[in-house]
Amino acid sequence: MARRPPGVRRSAAPRGRLTISRSYDRSGITANGRTQLLFTGNPCLPSRRTPMSRLLRPFVVAAALAAGVATAPASAAPAGQDAEILSAIQRDLGLSADQARARLAADSASSIQAGDLRKRLADRFGGAWIDAAGTLRVAVTDAAALPGARVVARSERELDALKSKLDGRAASAPVPAVGWYVDVATNSVVVKSHPAKLAAARAFVAASGVPAAAVRHVTTDESPRPLIDVIGGNAYNIGSGSRCSVGFSVNGGFVTAGHCGSTGATTSNPSGTFRGSSFPGNDYAWVQVAAGNTPRGLVNNYSGGTVSVAGSQDAAVGATVCRSGSTTGWHCGRIQARNSSVTYPQGTVTGLIQTTVCAEPGDSGGSLLAGNQAQGVTSGGSGNCSSGGTTYFQPVNEILQAYGLTLITGGGGDPNPPTGCSSSEATFNGSLAAGGQAYQPNGSYYQSTVSGAHVGCLVGPTGADYDLYLQKWNGSSWAVVAKADSPSATESLTYNGTPGYYRYRVHAYSGSGSYTLGITNP
Repeated sequence: MARRPPGVRRSAAPRGRLTISRSYDRSGITANGRTQLLFTGNPCLPSRRTPMSRLLRPFVVAAALAAGVATAPASAAPAGQDAEILSAIQRDLGLSADQARARLAADSASSIQAGDLRKRLADRFGGAWIDAAGTLRVAVTDAAALPGARVVARSERELDALKSKLDGRAASAPVPAVGWYVDVATNSVVVKSHPAKLAAARAFVAASGVPAAAVRHVTTDESPRPLIDVIGGNAYNIGSGSRCSVGFSVNGGFVTAGHCGSTGATTSNPSGTFRGSSFPGNDYAWVQVAAGNTPRGLVNNYSGGTVSVAGSQDAAVGATVCRSGSTTGWHCGRIQARNSSVTYPQGTVTGLIQTTVCAEPGDSGGSLLAGNQAQGVTSGGSGNCSSGGTTYFQPVNEILQAYGLTLITGGGGDPNPPTGCSSSEATFNGSLAAGGQAYQPNGSYYQSTVSGAHVGCLVGPTGADYDLYLQKWNGSSWAVVAKADSPSATESLTYNGTPGYYRYRVHAYSGSGSYTLGITNP
């Protein structure tokens, strides 16, 4: 038997029982619906427990919108907020009701698949995007990684690393220099600048150590600025002067744009206090509301109703998104890029979502949704909702992770832990922000005194991607002995192990919310 891990002492476990010092409860199981996808090709090797139907996923999902052919069966327009979402998409993207319905379904499936391929192809993944026709396109650096995919020179990770070099020299960027972003469709880093500053932009790239061959220069007349200076309706007030829009409700308050207020600033309607704020560099903040204010997982659709937020699953580049703001209400468009950097007069902000959605001053901090999945809060942009423009959004999952917050979903109150794993010997509940992790049982470990099967069952929030790892103490460190890392929030693993000390690690790869973990040991 290896020596005991450091930390909390644990006694030997009776045969067939977990050794834990805190009580646990049992809960019933809830079946989760799964999206069924057609498949072609053989994109990657499986994890030990991955079913074959999951492995042979498509890397091209066609929506055939231009021809007016829906990829999902046509049905009556859903009632309530779903009908309003479809109406706005039809208005802003020029689609019929069936085309809008099909596009939303295809975008959701494609975004999940893109995230799966990113994880499984790793350094060979060149990026994924949804083209104008609604088809998911994938690039790889090795033709053998995914037969039929586009072969490119640089991986997505390499492009992100090159962009990071530009971010590191943001203070020396020419003014006005609009910004830069990774464009996976052209396998390049795009640098945008005013025509008169093109030479200065090229010099900035060279001084940053980024190869000219990896950069595509684009001239533009954009003049991005934070959208804060005009008062709108359905807003919150900062101090005695300006106003912004609420982003998404979280435990204890709401998230919004960082340029709306500094840490310690007070708000009214609802009343609260900025507990964290970052701008420039980032553009995020969170406001803790006073007693009597109830955060709810809803977004105003400015048509007399609300959209219920279901989660925060990242949508792919090219996906359809809609924005809610206190000046211009509800408008839709498409994601042009992720991890985009933009230079405002106050400085450069990195890691933004670049979109074709219009916005105007006063919309700052407002919500960006892909269907019912939270994407980000309004940062700034150029243009307006009469002639169109480019708008940037701070990703919501980064805000949740930065401040350890939990997104409120489903219309109000902190979400109840999902149920499941009813056959497990013990169950544990927790809550994670995107990118966060937790160790179970109760932040510690358990001891197994006999050989046999260790069975883990994880049920996370709808629309998220949670992974589960089983670790064993080898005498000096914790080593992963089994894992379940499919692109969903529901995972299970079985490991036949020898006596020793074990623990589970729950990781929120994307999305946030509550989870239930079931554990059974030999």
